[in-house]
Amino acid sequence: MLTTTDFLQYTQWSGIATLVFAAVTLLGFILKWGIRFRLVGVTGFTLVVTGGLFALSLAPLSRTVIPGAVRYTLLYDNGSTQTVITTPPQISPSQLEATLRQAASDLYSYGRLGTRGDNQLTIRARTVIHPEPGLSVPFYLGQVKRSLTTREDPQMSLELYQEKFAQLPKTAA
Repeated sequence: MLTTTDFLQYTQWSGIATLVFAAVTLLGFILKWGIRFRLVGVTGFTLVVTGGLFALSLAPLSRTVIPGAVRYTLLYDNGSTQTVITTPPQISPSQLEATLRQAASDLYSYGRLGTRGDNQLTIRARTVIHPEPGLSVPFYLGQVKRSLTTREDPQMSLELYQEKFAQLPKTAA
């Protein structure tokens, strides 16, 4: 994974390329080259790329990985306080707990807004089982509530619906 020092190195090289293109663009205007306006575009583009790389060098790009979490799919997200993820039906309670913690980490964003005093993000986990052909039943297996304002929430509440796990299909051993 790329680190902030890698992005700082890329920023330096991109900055040098921007200065070279700016010099060539200036030379193109002095000598009235036919491609001088294209050179303005190239210089502007490299300037934008340099700015983006510089921004990436300021903030660390790290993703927390929770051991034991299984792959989930984001099913619903209102962009504020409610989300729903879906998991495979053969999930164990310990895997669901790790998956909910992973989703709570992944779905945290500074851009989420609390509504009417609700300052918590609720992530509900569900799966779909098929007890008979042509019938699909959604099962909510648990939920996690975390703060919308604090990245590392020490008071995150996790709730698993143990009675629902007994109704899930058993995995073939």
